[in-house]
Amino acid sequence: MAQPERPRRPQLIVTRRLPAQIEARMSELFDVELSENDLPLSARALAAAAARCDVLVPTITDHVDAAVIEAGKGRLKLIANFGNGVDHIDLKAARAAGIIVTNTPGVLTEDTADMTMALILSVPRRLAEGEKLVRSGNWTGWSPGSMLGHRIEGKQLGIIGMGRIGQAVAKRARAFDLSIAYHNRHRLPEVVEQELGARYEPDLDRLLTDSDIVSIHCPHTPETENLIDARRLSLLGQHVYLINTARGPIIDEEALIGRLERGEIAGAGLDVFAHEPAIDPRLLALDNVVLLPHMGSATFEGREASGERVILNIRQWADGHRPRDQVLEGWA
Repeated sequence: MAQPERPRRPQLIVTRRLPAQIEARMSELFDVELSENDLPLSARALAAAAARCDVLVPTITDHVDAAVIEAGKGRLKLIANFGNGVDHIDLKAARAAGIIVTNTPGVLTEDTADMTMALILSVPRRLAEGEKLVRSGNWTGWSPGSMLGHRIEGKQLGIIGMGRIGQAVAKRARAFDLSIAYHNRHRLPEVVEQELGARYEPDLDRLLTDSDIVSIHCPHTPETENLIDARRLSLLGQHVYLINTARGPIIDEEALIGRLERGEIAGAGLDVFAHEPAIDPRLLALDNVVLLPHMGSATFEGREASGERVILNIRQWADGHRPRDQVLEGWA
């Protein structure tokens, strides 16, 4: 069957402001409509955009649901997502409509792993609390019992999701003399486990029970929605720190807040939230939580690399090839 003709200069709509050099390169190669105000599009505006372009370039802030896909039927042929996660895109509806979806895997691995390691260090050592104390003007100087935290050396780090980012975190954690256990849908090859110094734990409940620090790195899918629910949170001991740089809805946030307020777990480091950008006020009031504005992948290098991958995927599609980063059935 002959492939449908693809425009050499497809019409792109980019929903958010991207690095200037990426926008300039897109404008050279394609007919581009760029974001003027860098604000998330409403559902109506997103649907209207999908209806008038060949390629939509959304981000995590754009909910490309079945209604948006339906509006794009006929003209929209490619959704070239700026970012790795695609839980904001209705993949089933896109497949049914014959619309290709691509993402940008791998380019943000090291940045996210760096931020995760920063949280693993900052929560037990109370770095955010210390910084606030200095800025408040109430610090009266060093004392033996002031701002005591916990060392991480010798503790067990339990990693949930051992893909690129999980493995990059394990490499960093090993340098801090953490023992590493992980839970994953599939066990890693033995040679990789040996390189990472990581032990496979097939039972997620056991991993939660045995770990001192738990870090989440699985994608957000229907199967991982509330994966760490109230029951599983109850398996964490009072000494445990929970780190999440993946997606907010993987954790039952209501149950997590309750356990933090009651001191039933030691603390948390959160870069993502269930209803972001809205943050539950109870989280803001807790001293044993480090809160970040979804900045795990926020580096100049990472954003530029993501943009380059978006451009590469669009060019490959426009040339009649399957894009390198096409999201296939069974993603995640």
